[in-house]
Amino acid sequence: MSSNALVLVACVAVAVILLLGLVNMMRGGSANVSQKLMRLRVLLQFVAIVIIMGVVWWRSA
Repeated sequence: MSSNALVLVACVAVAVILLLGLVNMMRGGSANVSQKLMRLRVLLQFVAIVIIMGVVWWRSA
């Protein structure tokens, strides 16, 4: 898998979880589910940033 595809997958995963959390909140869903989705989003954002920084480091080396 190329580094561009890896970055794209990470960013899309963050966007999907963000949208799922927002849809749940707008529909008046469970607050616990929204909280878990937002925590997962933060974790995925961290992973995406690590991947992006790794790709930048790899390409500069």
